[in-house]
Amino acid sequence: MTFKMRIARAAACAIVVASGATALTAQAGYPERTVKIIVSLPPGSGADTSARFIAKRLGETMGQSFIVENRTGANSFIAAKAVAEAPADGYTMFVASNSPMVTNAAVFRQLPYDPVKDFAPVSILARFPMVIVVPAASPYKTLGELVRAVKAAPGQLNYGAGTPTYQVAMELFQERNGMKGVAVPYKGTAPAVMDTAAGVVDYSIAEISSVLPLIRGGKLRALGVASAQRHKDLPDVPTVAEAGTPGYESYAWTGVFFPAKVPSAIVQQVGAAVRAAIDSSEGRDFMERQGGIPMSGSPDELRAFQLREIEATREIVRKANIPVE
Repeated sequence: MTFKMRIARAAACAIVVASGATALTAQAGYPERTVKIIVSLPPGSGADTSARFIAKRLGETMGQSFIVENRTGANSFIAAKAVAEAPADGYTMFVASNSPMVTNAAVFRQLPYDPVKDFAPVSILARFPMVIVVPAASPYKTLGELVRAVKAAPGQLNYGAGTPTYQVAMELFQERNGMKGVAVPYKGTAPAVMDTAAGVVDYSIAEISSVLPLIRGGKLRALGVASAQRHKDLPDVPTVAEAGTPGYESYAWTGVFFPAKVPSAIVQQVGAAVRAAIDSSEGRDFMERQGGIPMSGSPDELRAFQLREIEATREIVRKANIPVE
């Protein structure tokens, strides 16, 4: 099966439930105690909201508590290393964004963990289009106006980068447009977008779930959505391609991982339960309310997707001349 977004139907749900029952038989008794879900980003991020939805649904279907623990900072190194070094017994999970699982592999020469070898993929959850935003009081009303202003004053305007993923996305956009704003790194998406709203930085890019409340609240102005089509929650905002950068798309995504040596039976059992949750009408509605696009896939599909994303991101880093630390 090719990796793709799945539209849940009754027949598909029946297959997922059946596969979950098979896995449950293969690993009788699991889980017998609380399962910890580690997230490397703060509350309010796409990874955090995804993790809390999954924790609730897995708790309901598997009969044990699944609790979310945010371990933020250090470019997601802290959280990723904690999961990689956790016992391979199925009681520590990682709901991760593409920052620790893809981008870090492209922008750091040395990591305290291996994004591929140290983790067992379970299922992808959703992807979230990125949005280029400015403060509501900004003089820039369109993406074209922002581009012209940055080009006219190279190195004088700055942008907030909540994670390395957002810096890579913005540097690619700047490379495509021959502009050079200065990156201001933040320890998470939330502080970056809050400082953008406050006018501390001139512009930013972030996934839609983290900026949508501030856009609706009149604190941020959206200039472009980095998806193939306009977003249903921002119908009047052009895509970045429509606004003058053809072919530009950028998404954040979230997925579920275990430490590498967790038994296959547990991986399959939890994967079936996660996919059932995401493919349900409740799961689709939840992700869409966050501005995301619900997705699901097998462990093999997630691993293949992750590897493609790492190679694509490395190519972006090379083309945009982003320093590798």
